[in-house]
Amino acid sequence: MRRFAIPAAVLCGVLLLSACGKDSKDGGLPVPAGGDAGTTTSSTPSADPSQTPSSAPTQTAATAQPTAPAAKQVTVLPGNFGSNPAVQGLVTSYPLYFKSLVDRDDTILKQRFPSFFYADVAQGIADAKRNGWVMKPPGSVVVVGARSTPQGTVTVQTCRSQHTQYWDPKARNWTVVAPNGSPEVIEMVKTGMGWLPYRLVTSKGVNCAGIHYPA
Repeated sequence: MRRFAIPAAVLCGVLLLSACGKDSKDGGLPVPAGGDAGTTTSSTPSADPSQTPSSAPTQTAATAQPTAPAAKQVTVLPGNFGSNPAVQGLVTSYPLYFKSLVDRDDTILKQRFPSFFYADVAQGIADAKRNGWVMKPPGSVVVVGARSTPQGTVTVQTCRSQHTQYWDPKARNWTVVAPNGSPEVIEMVKTGMGWLPYRLVTSKGVNCAGIHYPA
């Protein structure tokens, strides 16, 4: 048989390449995480020149600042009538009513309040919008009385501060001149959503002299 002899020069070259390409310490096994088996670790990984980042590194978002609570447009002081459920309903609903006056927009009243109350207030809002009257907060409302009616409603007597009136920029005067505030009586009715303003009633007999307004 003919034998195939490997030239000595080729054999030496193969041995030299094997010695240069192998680490005698790794034994050909995977290196555990943490750099055991003589590897050197670094906190900053080296970039692979063959790979180009597809996008810039994401920056750390700034810490969001807490939002300041919105300032009250109106303060409703229940006084000695705070335990009355109808008065509690007025305290809760009045800010929405007042917002509609400030914004000169009756949308909230139409959506959230009984139709009688909406009808009583909507025309005044329309007049304010047409004439350019401006009601600037803050305002104050003080409850000075609460009486039940035979119909199961409760009339809540209030005094509104001067700043809950409309200002007429053309006449440079208040639409209601009331240095001591003005009376407003709201009849409250119990609904499936709680006590809500039912209608405006006469304020005859309500005296606002000497009332201290909180805002």
